[in-house]
Amino acid sequence: MQETVQENAFGLAHLWAQGDTVSHTVAVLIVVMSIASWYLILAKAWDWWRLRKAAKAVGAFWAASSVGEGIEKLREAGEDSPYAQLATQANCCNHDCETVTGRLASHFDPAEQMERALRQQLSTTQAGMENGLTFLATTGATAPFVGLFGTVWGIYHALVAIGMTGQAALEKIAGPVGEALIMTAAGLAVALPAVFAYNTFTRVNRVILADLDAFAHDLHAFFTVGKPLVANSAQIHPMRARAATEAA
Repeated sequence: MQETVQENAFGLAHLWAQGDTVSHTVAVLIVVMSIASWYLILAKAWDWWRLRKAAKAVGAFWAASSVGEGIEKLREAGEDSPYAQLATQANCCNHDCETVTGRLASHFDPAEQMERALRQQLSTTQAGMENGLTFLATTGATAPFVGLFGTVWGIYHALVAIGMTGQAALEKIAGPVGEALIMTAAGLAVALPAVFAYNTFTRVNRVILADLDAFAHDLHAFFTVGKPLVANSAQIHPMRARAATEAA
């Protein structure tokens, strides 16, 4: 029974009970950063899975008998698919180009208007894909220092308590110092997943945006020249090539 009480005295509950406002704030901040990071990691992973599914429908788009049917094929893979949004934007611009005089956009020819519309759609898609990455990068860079601050603060209070009591025995120091070091471990535990996720999603976004850019060029060529560019190379369409390989 005495051993159980001693173990509890060196646990997290004891750390929280002995802490002050500053240490409580640091602990809560680390927990909030961890929850927000894992939420973004799971949300980004889900978005990436949906984008891979949407990329597989590009082949069905070009195999459709009409543009409307092709857009429906893209939407079947995801209503908010960026591929479907690009195709819809290009199709709308093909039918409703700016013809009203007096507007700046009316000075572009139809091909330039479509290029402008596709570029704006790509910029909007890129901004949406990059949401949350700044927080992951910030968490990965600052969480260890937040934990280190909690450690320094805890050790400071432990030394103050030792100075006031005049007892510097090992059993008096080990508990408070060990509890303070938990903050450093917690900061690292929050930072490492955030850094790994940030690097992974940055590369994934780069690959997806390259494929979307190639699809936008195909759409532009189709509506302005009359046929899509012949681009079956894996270097030009990495996601489509990977999707075709997995399907085979």
